[in-house]
Amino acid sequence: MNPTISVPRQHASPASFGGTTPTSRGSKTKNTWHRPDPSFTYLLSFFLLLTALAWGLAYAPAFGSIVRLSLLFIFVHFIGSSLVVSTIAYFAIPRLFGPDGAAASLSGFRGSRGRRRGAAQGLFVQPGEKDQLEFGYCFDVSNRAFFPLYLHLYVVQFLLLPLLTRSPSNFLATFLGNTLYLSALIYYTYITFLGYNALPFLHNTELLLLPILVLSILWLVSLIAGWGVVMHGHSVEWLFWGV
Repeated sequence: MNPTISVPRQHASPASFGGTTPTSRGSKTKNTWHRPDPSFTYLLSFFLLLTALAWGLAYAPAFGSIVRLSLLFIFVHFIGSSLVVSTIAYFAIPRLFGPDGAAASLSGFRGSRGRRRGAAQGLFVQPGEKDQLEFGYCFDVSNRAFFPLYLHLYVVQFLLLPLLTRSPSNFLATFLGNTLYLSALIYYTYITFLGYNALPFLHNTELLLLPILVLSILWLVSLIAGWGVVMHGHSVEWLFWGV
């Protein structure tokens, strides 16, 4: 499920975020954490196109609707949401988790994070170089974090939709639907954490995992209340918004 996000390895260039062999273009001329390789974006966009065709043929079998759904999936759900999230992260992450950020002053996390930072700093950053978060890196993180959302909400939900929409009072349908969305958001949060945790100049990035606790509590409350994301939250209708 993890779309090739890993902590940078020893003897790898700073652009090796993603677990694949980095290209030499750009990495030899400047120090950067961003790997300028759009292949993942192109590939996931292609799979979203195929998924839009499946959703369109099943629930909106008209040529114009399928075209609009394809554009919606790719340019709004995927690229648009990634741009919004990466823009927020570009401004918020350094202020929260940078050397002078709010999270850096939390003594409960400082010990373990400081030791890891000290060990990794010499591998990727030369003395005197300034550590900074790049927008391209934030966009890469958001793109890769979207992958579990794609699998859960665009593929698995499509296959299980007849069961998930069986009855608003059906506990199995509510449980499966809510758990599906919980799993998707947990993976999104975790992969986002992995992306920023790979940067040695960010502190206490473990706090990025806190939404998992909140999501788990909301999931439990929704089951107790009998509220389903698919049936009562009309989540599928949001996928077709604007079509």
